[in-house]
Amino acid sequence: MRRRPLLALPFSLLAAPAVAQEARTIRVIMPLAAGSAVDVMVRIVAERMGEILGQRLVVENVTGASGMIGMRNGARAPADGSVLVAVNDAVMTMLPNMSADAGYDPLRDFAPIGQVARIRWALVAHAGFAARDVAGLIAAARARPGQIDYASGGPGSPQHVAMEMFQQAAGVRLNHIGYRGATPALNAVAAGECPVGFFGLPTPVQLAEAARVRILATAGPQRVETLRDIPTLAESGLPGFSFHTWGAFLAPAGTPAPVVARLNAALRESLGTPAVRDRLENLAYEVVGNTPEDFAQALARDHAAMGTLIRTANIRAD
Repeated sequence: MRRRPLLALPFSLLAAPAVAQEARTIRVIMPLAAGSAVDVMVRIVAERMGEILGQRLVVENVTGASGMIGMRNGARAPADGSVLVAVNDAVMTMLPNMSADAGYDPLRDFAPIGQVARIRWALVAHAGFAARDVAGLIAAARARPGQIDYASGGPGSPQHVAMEMFQQAAGVRLNHIGYRGATPALNAVAAGECPVGFFGLPTPVQLAEAARVRILATAGPQRVETLRDIPTLAESGLPGFSFHTWGAFLAPAGTPAPVVARLNAALRESLGTPAVRDRLENLAYEVVGNTPEDFAQALARDHAAMGTLIRTANIRAD
């Protein structure tokens, strides 16, 4: 897959075995922590994509500054298909709307490849926390304004945004403790360093099964099929509350259209593989697998909508 022949080849030949035999490693920059919801999702899909492409996808976690460091690296990477960026919507629609110096433009610096899946979210508490449900947490927060800590993956992270939305909806104030990524933040809740936090499924489920955390409620409009006994936040006294994120693949801006099309085809074929799809759905992901054009339109809509929410709610990345 040398650059000049690749640009000259029609799409029908890009998927031919002769091209696949010229396999090389594709670096996948993951700006978020290992073990986070989007990291788990991407690693499941990347393995099958590599088999389809005949090119091994190597996921590299480049963390820091709530994901901005990895995003800056991805924006400056070669635009030849050798580097991809795996993202959630926090680094695409939330952080850039909160920070004037993010160091990248989510709509201009990347070529959308496709969304992998939507990530369902949950409000999680340490197993020993006194509040046993959402009503108990709200009551405790009202009795001790600003004294109950919550963990997030850092300022501007989706954990931060989700909890800011919760505080506004519930009329309470908690104290934000930012960590270097979602995984350290969730580990802090499991260890009792912070009593509560919002996190993307499925990782909290595993900790709940080990009796290290308790899932107080899920954040979608309906209950999660695999967690039927857990109420939604809307059912727990916050009508209309809904929060989810998504995971996706990007390439640096300027990546040739045939390369983007080939990568998207591999992504969608991967998501159509029963073993991959079943694994994602069993972990509570909602598979998407759209085209680059549909993803670009969804990204523009989400970026504008999140900007409005962030300005209205006065959510800050500091």
